[in-house]
Amino acid sequence: MRLLIVGGLQGQIGLATKIAMDKGAKVTHAADIEQALSSLRGGVGADLVFCDVTLDIAALVRGLSSERICTPVVACGIGTDTRRAVEAIRAGAKEYLPLPADAELIAAVLAAVADESHQLVHEDEAMTAVLSLADQIAGSEASILVTGESGTGKEVLARYVHRKSARSDKPFISVNCAAIPENLLESELFGHEKGAFTGAIARRIGKFEEANGGTLLLDEISEMDARLQAKLLRAIQEREIDRVGGTKPVKVDIRIIATSNRDLAEAVKHGTFREDLLYRLNVVNLRLPALRERPKDIRALSHHFARKYAEANGVPYRAVSSQTERLLLGHVWKGNVRELENTIHRAVLLATGPDISPEAIRLPDGSQVGAAQNSPQNPAVQNAVVSAAAVTRGLVGRTVSDVERDLILDTLDHCLGNRTHAANILGISIRTLRNKLREYSDSGLSIPSHGEQRGYEQKMAG
Repeated sequence: MRLLIVGGLQGQIGLATKIAMDKGAKVTHAADIEQALSSLRGGVGADLVFCDVTLDIAALVRGLSSERICTPVVACGIGTDTRRAVEAIRAGAKEYLPLPADAELIAAVLAAVADESHQLVHEDEAMTAVLSLADQIAGSEASILVTGESGTGKEVLARYVHRKSARSDKPFISVNCAAIPENLLESELFGHEKGAFTGAIARRIGKFEEANGGTLLLDEISEMDARLQAKLLRAIQEREIDRVGGTKPVKVDIRIIATSNRDLAEAVKHGTFREDLLYRLNVVNLRLPALRERPKDIRALSHHFARKYAEANGVPYRAVSSQTERLLLGHVWKGNVRELENTIHRAVLLATGPDISPEAIRLPDGSQVGAAQNSPQNPAVQNAVVSAAAVTRGLVGRTVSDVERDLILDTLDHCLGNRTHAANILGISIRTLRNKLREYSDSGLSIPSHGEQRGYEQKMAG
């Protein structure tokens, strides 16, 4: 992970830098906001910015936004200055980090923003076969398409391939195509020239040039706009890119790895993904099996996460009991490794005995995994059936578009405005979701921002 620290922080900068480096971050420093923006424009690149809260956080956020640089900002300050912390968050900072620096807090912020958990733990033969193929093709220059359900570890596998390649000592740059708005993604990938658009006060180097000599990961490639797909195809074919507003092409030497949790062949049939681009990306396909298809990994990962989160939270290590193993093996794990990790993290905090017992394995709503809730004799199930029937009757007489609208807005509300999570739950692309929300907003409905609930009281009875 690449971390840019901006400002002096009254002598605490050295300690914060050392802690971040000990956690694996590659750290650069800028004295002020203008130097920070200049550094980011020039291709130094950062996945995260720590900025002194005494500096103009709003100006930094505006500068990043106007120049289409999609890098999150964390405000840092001595002690707990509540007023400045609130002002920084309102100005656009993602978090506030009090100093003197706490090693575990910095590690948590780095992990939360950059998802730097890249250890590849496995025991199952199905996963061994995937890694064997990855080892075989890692040394080549072939483009790779990594596919699999959400949460299976596609980025972890991409980083594994990079480490095994001849480019391992060069940059590994990751871009989430679903998380960056369409109007910013082109500049994020290809960079721009001075004056290319309002706010482009200087040349900006994009991810393709940042990754020069190394590997560029295009995460969730299926969400990329068709126009950008054409530009990406040319970049892969010609090994050169055009900056936004540029007059001449720029040569690049990179290897492309793309990931998708959707069936791109189906996307081609529906006209949302270019067939020629799919052929270019899918020279080799690495399909990650779902966690339910590799049961031995459930056991291995459970023990790994139990040790990891005991250490992270400063609590005694408790082994996963054999009964708990059987319970975990019987669960469906729709969220795959990500869901299992969260469940074990929760269990580490809830466990009280000598080991992690089945009672500590709980779902996010607090209910116990594997509890006998599906029995027809269970009153809760009977009540749920009655309620479901009532809901179904309530749909009669309503239009499909009305029902769809309420489902989308209720799901977005449930996700606190997080578009990516809502789209995954709904089983639609982030682009489709954004188009629907734009349509609802144009009709006068209130749409929540990220982190908000809408208080939506405008549902129509049909």
